[in-house]
Amino acid sequence: MIIENYKVSLVNKFEIRDWLLKKHYAHRLPSISYAFGLFDNNKILQGVCTFGMPARMMNSGECLFNNDYKVETLELNRLVLEEEVGKNGESFFISHSLKLLPKPMCLVSYADSNFGHHGYIYQATNWIYTGLTPSRAKFIDIKGEDIHERTIWSRYGSEENALNSGEIKKVTQEGKHRYFYFLGSKNDIKTMKNNFIYQQYPYPKGDNKRYDASFEADKQERLF
Repeated sequence: MIIENYKVSLVNKFEIRDWLLKKHYAHRLPSISYAFGLFDNNKILQGVCTFGMPARMMNSGECLFNNDYKVETLELNRLVLEEEVGKNGESFFISHSLKLLPKPMCLVSYADSNFGHHGYIYQATNWIYTGLTPSRAKFIDIKGEDIHERTIWSRYGSEENALNSGEIKKVTQEGKHRYFYFLGSKNDIKTMKNNFIYQQYPYPKGDNKRYDASFEADKQERLF
């Protein structure tokens, strides 16, 4: 990757809908507070990175800091790049996206062990690894696609009805590798580290699996 050939800028979340729904392995729209695009010298979109409210923590009421310390926390919840971007593209994209976020801020991101991911991009950019999240039950339909619990209740009236329908299965999802990153001044980062409740662990290793990101999403031009 030749750094001079790329630029990172804010994008509208509606511009990148197909990237998230059809190119990222999750195939669903996350919460998006900030979305960034990676553009080449021809102003063609070559990658997407989004940040939003961390649903896992919001649903569980999870607290990250001691001593009543509070700071805005967002999740880096999607990262998709064209393969042609090449080596070091992910780390370049993430680091330049972080520069554009407001500060101070705590970031969290997950590498899904169920898809054979270990979070090597977070390791390469010095995120804090705090281990695996607990395993949990989830619902999938006959196509193997995730079904949200709210959908279960609105469509079937109860979990029992959904499982008895033969259209829904309940399976156990293994935990995800969880990483954190602190943004701000030296004093901000020191304060966050001093109040952070999680223990840091050595980075996990293993063979990563690749997923199919061959869908040709819209690579619209942008005027800077």
